[in-house]
Parts: sequence; structure tokens; C-alpha cells
Amino acid sequence: MVTGLVSGRLALVTGAGSGIGRAACQVLSREGATVIAADRNYDAALETIKTHTALASGSNAAGDHSAVELDVTNTKSIQNLIEKLSKQYTEVPRIVVNSAGITRDNWLLKLSEEDYDSVVNVNLKGTFLIMQNFAKQMTEKSVSGSIINISSIVGKYGNIGQTNYSASKAGVVAMTQTAAKELGKFNIRVNVILPGFIDTPMVKTVPDKVKAGLLKMVPLGRLGIPSEVAELITFLGSEKSSFITGASIDVTGGY
Repeated sequence: MVTGLVSGRLALVTGAGSGIGRAACQVLSREGATVIAADRNYDAALETIKTHTALASGSNAAGDHSAVELDVTNTKSIQNLIEKLSKQYTEVPRIVVNSAGITRDNWLLKLSEEDYDSVVNVNLKGTFLIMQNFAKQMTEKSVSGSIINISSIVGKYGNIGQTNYSASKAGVVAMTQTAAKELGKFNIRVNVILPGFIDTPMVKTVPDKVKAGLLKMVPLGRLGIPSEVAELITFLGSEKSSFITGASIDVTGGY
């Protein structure tokens, strides 16, 4: 029997209803994981499980794939999910992918406090809450695990019209490096991926003229595709990356 990179593992993916999160579910399931697709939009998460996961439901030792509604900014919502999963699965998620993210773009001088707060809440606080709650579960059960956070290349270089988004994504990098230092003694690895311009619903909102200008700065001359990020997510979730923690990895086509 051929086994995949992450066979028999339970994987939680936030922001699983589209883009990188959906692709992560697809590749993780292809490589043998049982996937919990979590999203604020339950229908989109369900669509991911029904249409985009590569393995038939129930073909894993850990159980069936599942779709769940989740608000990553709300501790109660996260704790309700943990309670639900403890009844549904025999194991705790050992792969946790923080892919939930939003944008509310505007010029610094015009950006509302509300739009600043909402982006930081989802992208930074949401990543923190998921990490904290699921790392606690891993430590309580004495299991090793891998947390993969999704930042953005604009967290490193900034981007016009994205003071809120770039700040939140820079925070995710620093938070990952600190979490890796704290959680290493429990054999929980924490890494962060910085995607460049990937062909996702988020990038589709960028005007064509702006997109053309951005592509000129990408040596490979094209947008990335979500699966190219998802392959790295899966590698970081596997034992193939067993000595990698606290790493920040760019997936940008050279941008």
C-alpha cells in the first residue's frame, strides 16, 4: 500500500473555503491526511470537502474529512470546535494550517479604524488564538505537531494601500518565530510561509493594470497557483521537515 507524506494525521485548515486554504485541503488529503476544512463560510468549506479533497470520505484510519464553520477571532467558536472534534475523532489535529485572512485595502490617510481592526483581528489575533488553543491540545495529549502559518510577502516589503494587511502579516512572522522557540520543547514545530502574488480570489480583486505592473517584478513572470503553496504546507506538516521550525519561507516566483 502506498502511503502519503502525512498519512493517518488529522489536519485542521482555516480559511479552507477558497484559495490557499482550499488547495491545502486538497494536497493534504491527497497525501493521506484526514482534513477538517474550517471557514466562516460553512457552504464554501463543505464545497472544499465534497469537490476538492482528493480522497474518498472514510478512506483514512483517522476518519472522515469534515467541514466546519469557524470564526477564528472568537475564542468561544474555537473552543466549541475543539469540543466537537474531540467527540468526532480519536486523535487531536497534529497539523494546523492558519490560512484564514482578509483584506480591507485603502490609503493610509483614508483607512478607517474599523478596517484596520478587522484585518488585524482576523489575520493576527485569529492566527494567535488558533495556535494557542490547538497547541494546548497537543501538549495536553503529549503529541508532536506542526503548525503552518500563512503570512504574505507584503509583510516583509509592504505594499501600497495595505498598511493594515502588511502590519498583520509582519506580526504573523514574528509571532511564528516566538512560538517556535516556546513550543520546541514539546516537539511542536511552527513555521510561516510568505506567498507572493498567488492566483486566489483575493488577488482577483486587484485591477489588471496594477497586476501587470506587479508581474514585471516577478522573475518567473507569472502569478503563482494555490497548489504551489499547498505542496510546501504539506511538506512542513510531514516528518520530511522534522528539523525545520521557526522558518519563514518565501513562495514568490522571486519577487
